[in-house]
Amino acid sequence: MINLAYKDISHSFVKFIVTAMGVGMLLGIVLIMVGVYRGMIADAQSLLDDIGADLWIVQENTLGPFAESSRIHEDLKDTLKSQKGIEKTAAMTFLNMQVLAPSGQMKRVFCVGYDPFGEIDPINPKRLIEGRRLQKSHYEIVVSHKLGFNIGDKIRLGRNIYTVVGITRGAVSSGGDPAIFVSLKDSQELQFLYSNARIRNDRARGLNVQADNHLVNTVVATLQKGVDPDETARTIKRWKHLGVFTADEQREILTKNLIETASKQIGMFTVILIAVSSIIIALIIYTMTLEKIKEISIMKLVGLPNITIIKMIMQETVLLGIIAFIFANLFAHAIWDKFPRRVVLEMPDAWALFGIILAASVISSLFGVHKAIKADPTAAIGG
Repeated sequence: MINLAYKDISHSFVKFIVTAMGVGMLLGIVLIMVGVYRGMIADAQSLLDDIGADLWIVQENTLGPFAESSRIHEDLKDTLKSQKGIEKTAAMTFLNMQVLAPSGQMKRVFCVGYDPFGEIDPINPKRLIEGRRLQKSHYEIVVSHKLGFNIGDKIRLGRNIYTVVGITRGAVSSGGDPAIFVSLKDSQELQFLYSNARIRNDRARGLNVQADNHLVNTVVATLQKGVDPDETARTIKRWKHLGVFTADEQREILTKNLIETASKQIGMFTVILIAVSSIIIALIIYTMTLEKIKEISIMKLVGLPNITIIKMIMQETVLLGIIAFIFANLFAHAIWDKFPRRVVLEMPDAWALFGIILAASVISSLFGVHKAIKADPTAAIGG
C-alpha cells in the first residue's frame, strides 16, 4: 500500500526540511529559555552547596546576607561555637564589586571573604581548575576563569594589589556573577574600612569616627550529626537576638525571593514561544493542504476515503514536529555555551517539550484536516 504522506513529502522534500528547521530553531530558543531558568536555579544554589552550612546567622530582622544587607560582629563565630550541637563556625563577607579585567573591560564580580585558616572553606576543590586556595591573610585572590586572569597576575581592589593564586570554573553568585575569593581581613577592609579621603573629610568636620572593620555579613555553622537545625535556629534567635536561617530556608530565599520575578518572566516567554510555534505549525499544515487541495479533490473523486486523507495530513504534521524537535535540540546544544548566563539543558525538559509539540502538532493539523474534508470532489474537474 502506498504511503501518501511519504509520497507528498518526497515531492517537496527540501521545502519540508527547511520548514522543519525554521520551526526547530524557534523550539530551540524555547529549550534555551528553560535552560536559562535551570541555570538561574543552579547559580542560586551554587555558593550554598560549596559552603555547605547548616545554619546562616545574620543581622536580626533581615533576610541577609544575599537578599538584604546584614552586619554582625565577627567574634560571634566564637560565641556560637560554644552553642550545644554546633560543630564548626565561620565568619564571611559578601560584596558586589567591579574589577578591571585584562581585556580592559570592567567586570561585575561577587567578592567572598573568608578566613583561609578557618574551619569552613567556601572554595569547592572541584571548581578549582588551576592554582591553589588562599594560604595567606592578605593580598591573595582566587578568581573565576571568566575574568581572563592567569596565575600570578596582579589585581587592584580598593587601595591594595592582590596576586592571583587560583582560578575556578562555575563559582558564581546567586545572580550569576563570577565569584572571587579573598581573605576575611582583606574583605573587611574592602567593605567596612573608610577611604583616606573619607577619613580626612571627617577630621576636617571635627569628627573622629572610627570604622569598625571587625564586622561580617554572616556567620555560618555546621551542626553535629543528629542535631535538629530548626531547634538550634530557634535557640539562637531566642537568646542571641539574631536572624537565623537553615540551609533549606536560605535556599528558598535565593530561589524564590531573588529570582521569582525573573523565573515568571522566562515562563511567560516560554509559553508565548510554544504558542507561536503551534500557530506556525498550524499555518504550515494549512498552507500545505491548500497547495494540494486539487490533488485531494481528485483522491476523493476516485473514491479514496476521508480517513486515508486525514491519516496523510496527520502523519505529515507529526513528522514535521519530530524533525523540528530534533533540529531544536541540535540548535540548542550548539549555542548554549555562547550565553553569558549559565544554561542547563536537561533531558526531562526536552522530552516534556517533545510531548507538548507532538500534542500541539496533532491539534494544529485539525485545521488542515477540516479543509481537506470540506474539499469538493467536483473541483478536480474543469482544471
